[in-house]
Amino acid sequence: MYKMFSISTSLFLKPRASLKVQGDQGIASAGYYSTRVARNPNLEKLQTNYLFPEILDREVKHMEKYPNAKVISLGIGDTTQPLPQPVALSMSNYARALSTHQGYTGYGLEQGNKELRREIVETFYKDLSVEETEVFVSDGAQCDLSRVQGYIDSSVIMGQSGELRNESGKYGNIKYMKCSPENDFFPDLSKTERTDVIFFCSPNNPSGHAASRAQLQQLVEFAQLNGSIIVYDSAYAAYVSDSSPKSIYEIPGSRKVAIEISSFSKMAGFTGVRLGWTVVPKELLYSNGFPVILDFNRVICTTFNGASNIAQAGGLACLSLEGFKEIMSKVDYYKENAKILVDTFASLGFRVYGGSNAPYVWVHFPHSRSWDVFNWILEKTHIITVPGIGFGPGGEGYIRISGFGRRESILEASKRLRTLLC
Repeated sequence: MYKMFSISTSLFLKPRASLKVQGDQGIASAGYYSTRVARNPNLEKLQTNYLFPEILDREVKHMEKYPNAKVISLGIGDTTQPLPQPVALSMSNYARALSTHQGYTGYGLEQGNKELRREIVETFYKDLSVEETEVFVSDGAQCDLSRVQGYIDSSVIMGQSGELRNESGKYGNIKYMKCSPENDFFPDLSKTERTDVIFFCSPNNPSGHAASRAQLQQLVEFAQLNGSIIVYDSAYAAYVSDSSPKSIYEIPGSRKVAIEISSFSKMAGFTGVRLGWTVVPKELLYSNGFPVILDFNRVICTTFNGASNIAQAGGLACLSLEGFKEIMSKVDYYKENAKILVDTFASLGFRVYGGSNAPYVWVHFPHSRSWDVFNWILEKTHIITVPGIGFGPGGEGYIRISGFGRRESILEASKRLRTLLC
């Protein structure tokens, strides 16, 4: 799997020149009306099929072939357990109050509800020197990653990634760092080129590996040495079961080099509610000494009107004593699901990773192509997985299995999977 790459010399969105207007030729080809606005040529660099639509297409074709099959989806990492009652009730009450003069609210702060920001600090960053003014509440980690040019397709669209090399599946201007079992899912930084921005996810999706304190210390020191910025994705931090850090800010010196992005999605079942946050420390500076937080605040205030007030009410309920206890019980439920899947594949003799600090199980099928394994498992067991190649070239030969399922489905999947080698 690949966790690290560089995209540009500037962290935030750059103004793009206006698209050139085409000439008259070809405007009304094939009888269709066309505008005179040119398509962004960088969109043509995107690969044809995104991973999950491709999986859905194959599932649909499988159902056409086997109309009576009971397909179990352990693919897309979507939560399945209902929201805790206190959390759902909080959002319901807030929504009802909007119908009254006393309870109605309009726009909130773009940076997020002050009370929620304070509770995020108290719950996740206590004694880590994070201040509530450094927390920006959002509509989810993926959106924030895009806002800091962190999402790979955004980099492609803005033309910063270079051309896609079909033979390797890599973009020319992105520095990929392979993280595999052979290097304990952590790159050899002594052989790593300097990058402007380092994207690092721990616990990792898809491998399920949580970086150790020593590994993260190396990463922070590497960023300091090279003057790089780490964008640290901690969306699965709630699943950490051992002594692995849950935040990059547990590492000395990290406040000078790291942004942390996190989410309520997989912790609290907010995949549909949409709520997350980003921490930008005041000590994080550009090369000219200008604080990154000021630019990030400008980006947020320019492109975003703030997270839903209703979702933020749910977030506050999640961080109450009762709410937090209940959402962590959901996390434990998914972790138990993952353990069942780990034990299943291990009993068949496969090399299995993850499942203890993350809801994902990463299974190795040596000398096999990921899509071939996906098709084999689907054909034999009617179970949807995710081919590792979909996460990058380093995922070839692996599949990802998700523990985000109902227990009865996980147990039935385990039963079917045990027939794979029969």
